[in-house]
Amino acid sequence: MVGIVVMIVAALLNASASVLQRRATKDEPESASFSLGMVLDLARRPAWILGILAMITGFVLHGIAISLSRIALVQPLLVSELPFTLILASWMFQARIPRRDWSAIGLQSVGLAAFVGCLAPTGGDPRVSITTWALGIGATAAGVAVLVVLGYRGRREHRAAALGVATGAAFGLNSALIAGVGAVVSHGGGLFTTWQTYGVAVLGPVSFFLLQNALQAGNLVASQPGFTLTNPLVSVAWGLAVFGEQARGGLFLVGTVAGAVLIGAGTILLARSQLLDPDAPRQEQQE
Repeated sequence: MVGIVVMIVAALLNASASVLQRRATKDEPESASFSLGMVLDLARRPAWILGILAMITGFVLHGIAISLSRIALVQPLLVSELPFTLILASWMFQARIPRRDWSAIGLQSVGLAAFVGCLAPTGGDPRVSITTWALGIGATAAGVAVLVVLGYRGRREHRAAALGVATGAAFGLNSALIAGVGAVVSHGGGLFTTWQTYGVAVLGPVSFFLLQNALQAGNLVASQPGFTLTNPLVSVAWGLAVFGEQARGGLFLVGTVAGAVLIGAGTILLARSQLLDPDAPRQEQQE
């Protein structure tokens, strides 16, 4: 239960970070993509700095939540980041939330409760063989690389969407590495003697760099849905396929699938919200 609460707080902080960083990055020219100069320029903006602080705090709480519970249980709670983002964006950009968006938030919330409650994974252990780790990392990294190439070649919103999904997958892999660190430390190992710690140290900045480019490439409406869904999806896949966590079957499986469908439907509706597009005309936002 503690892990669930901590993960929800982490999702709220991540949403705050996305809105603040998008506010800072939306004025960056497209030519600045994938450049160190863009990051250095953003570092002079208070909104971006506050976003980074929120992201770091959320990252720490995220790691704590994964250490306290199974990754396939708490990681899906990150989809709550999207409705949090919508609510914060409405405040940041001074636009009210339409009834359709509130309905979508309710739909996603019900789906999330059903998915987490019915999935309820048991067992599993992140202390798997190095071969299993290598296969999982290789498959995930290959997917991220393909998405980055597609995003780099794409234009505006297509670029933002592809990079958003790539960022979500990278953060999902990062969560798996954090789970590995937590498992080693909880069984008496040293924080700085396990290779996963250094994997997090390398992958963390890479994921952060991808996120900045996803936010700069287009509006939140393009990048946030892919990031929000792919992150927990990759983590759940790691928990079930790599760490050996066992999901409940029977009617619970039906509930899990139904919850996933509701989450997807709610996310698609929220992704169309004009509140995620601060450049949209105000009258469209209030329809």
